[in-house]
Amino acid sequence: MATKSLKKLGNNLAQSNKQLEILSNGIFKSGELPTFKDKISETSQFPIKAKKLEILQINVGYMCNQVCDHCHVDAGPDRKEIMTRDTMRQCLEVIKNSGAHTLDLTGGAPEMNPDFRWFVEEAAKVGIKDFIVRSNLTIIRANKKYYDLPEFFKKHNVHVVSSMPHWTRGKTDKQRGDGVFDKSIKALQELNAVGYGMPGSDLRLDLVYNPSGAFLPGDQVAMEKDFKKALMDDFGIEFHNLFAITNLPIARFLDYLIASENYEDYMYSLVEAYNPAAVENVMCTNTLSISWDGYLFDCDFNQMLELPVNSKSRHISEFNEELLEGRNIVISQHCYGCTAGAGSSCQGVVA
Repeated sequence: MATKSLKKLGNNLAQSNKQLEILSNGIFKSGELPTFKDKISETSQFPIKAKKLEILQINVGYMCNQVCDHCHVDAGPDRKEIMTRDTMRQCLEVIKNSGAHTLDLTGGAPEMNPDFRWFVEEAAKVGIKDFIVRSNLTIIRANKKYYDLPEFFKKHNVHVVSSMPHWTRGKTDKQRGDGVFDKSIKALQELNAVGYGMPGSDLRLDLVYNPSGAFLPGDQVAMEKDFKKALMDDFGIEFHNLFAITNLPIARFLDYLIASENYEDYMYSLVEAYNPAAVENVMCTNTLSISWDGYLFDCDFNQMLELPVNSKSRHISEFNEELLEGRNIVISQHCYGCTAGAGSSCQGVVA
């Protein structure tokens, strides 16, 4: 397991331009594989256009208590990028005045932002229909100051979406670090104890599965059944839905693919699994990603590759919903990850 981010290690792949070079050259430049633009052009789906804004996904900082092998954010304890309260205030103005009905807070571990609770409390007053916090679970057990997070989430009716690579200790700890599985189980039990994930409960608790290697996720419905049975039988844990998400070849996962000599095979797998039906519902068409410093991106993956929106409205301080609607979505070869098989988004499969 890594203990430091690529950025801290001085790894070339901490630089977005180095990642884009890899994704644009080699098997794609030679024509061995079609670029994503060429592929979607075959089915007359280029350019992908933004639709009506429904979801604001806000990254409140890259700081995290874990250093996971697959992380496309390259998050970790050594990452100090953090959203300020001033930028949060600008986000609140957009939340009040836009047509978005879902607020999705992510990180890093979003709970580590010192203004996280203030932001949740202020945003909860706005009347968002679905208020999501993407938690790695272990943060709930990381420090006494986080022990009351389940109660805090319940108070504000937060929809908790939690990372859970597998129902076994070995596969979970391999991807996320020693001890992560046991802490995650304890956190899930504490969330259940306040009502999260229970049958008939309005307190939504969903899990996210990312493959632990250079392969695509299996069938989401079948995996959900396996997760539910194993976690109930072994630990008495309940949850609502499982989202199976494809790992995109970005940052730490890209580094893993190259180091393990799986990059080309993985890209072949993504291209061969391309599903034109999934293109219609990719998350970038109804979602806007906001970085810790307030810049606007089509999705969280484009944010990490520093590919800004194709619009004159590029920062939260100059947000203009009219200018953003109907814009051309910025694409590169990593987009194959969202259109492989049944498709993939932060809400699971899309097709």
